[in-house]
Amino acid sequence: MLERMRIFSGNANLTLARKIAENLGVSLGKVNVTTFSDGETRVEIDENVRGMDVFIIQPTCPPVNVTLMELLIMTDAVRRSSADRITAVIPYYGYARQDRKVAPRAPITAKLVADIITKAGVNRVLAMDLHAGQIQGFFNIPVDNLFATPVLLDYIKKNYRNDNIVIVSPDTGGVERARAFGKRLGASLAIIDKRREGPNDAQVMNIIGQVEGKKVIILDDMIDTAGTVVQAAKALMEKGAVEVSACCTHPVLSGPAIERIEQSHLKELIVTNTIPLHDKAGTCSRIKVLSVSGLLSEAVRRIYYNDSVSSLFI
Repeated sequence: MLERMRIFSGNANLTLARKIAENLGVSLGKVNVTTFSDGETRVEIDENVRGMDVFIIQPTCPPVNVTLMELLIMTDAVRRSSADRITAVIPYYGYARQDRKVAPRAPITAKLVADIITKAGVNRVLAMDLHAGQIQGFFNIPVDNLFATPVLLDYIKKNYRNDNIVIVSPDTGGVERARAFGKRLGASLAIIDKRREGPNDAQVMNIIGQVEGKKVIILDDMIDTAGTVVQAAKALMEKGAVEVSACCTHPVLSGPAIERIEQSHLKELIVTNTIPLHDKAGTCSRIKVLSVSGLLSEAVRRIYYNDSVSSLFI
């Protein structure tokens, strides 16, 4: 039934791509992604894609520049091979944090990346938990921005008692996400007021809301160096929280993130597999990984059949 579908993946997250293909009952497309000795990316598509509906599954996760180039070159390869439609499935959108001018003469790199992806020949983008909703407007092609909320909610409902939970937004920008999440759990809301001293450096200043005697879950879209979430956990415990956990969609976990998590007050860090964990993160006992392959598979199926995907946006 999916005879005109082809799914390809670069080297960024082959495990997730294989699972999506398996869920759809199709085989992962034959593509050879290698590098020349000087570091240039080389792509060979080893099967016919003429007239096909092609899905390229590639999170632009670390190393971001390499995975982004793999996505662009695979797109160009299938476009020049006469694919009918190309959908870029980008579970994690790199450069998303550079979505606005924060200083004079600063670039808006998220917009630049959107332009490059579109120019390469992508006809549609399927993303998950974009760091800023306005990134959808950076594209002049359709963009479906899914949320990992159903997967995270299901785990929390099964493993946490709902009657004593507070959902905490680590900054004011995530309040809407935390409020919607808490509403589905019947949980109250708290907000962390922080001031960022520089890139990847945050200092917790104040907690807005009641957390004393509560089980606290910090909710964010991504965790990079874990500085914010670890400082937030410490501040929440000092304010009388019974325990503190955290959950996020994208576990970037770069630099000193794992050391910070292992030495922190965090009981558990719940993440999804939009980004594959590096070796050190994979051995951390406090990290629980949930799969979003089912959600992405259903979205890919609906896009292929030109069905509505709106019911997945919760």
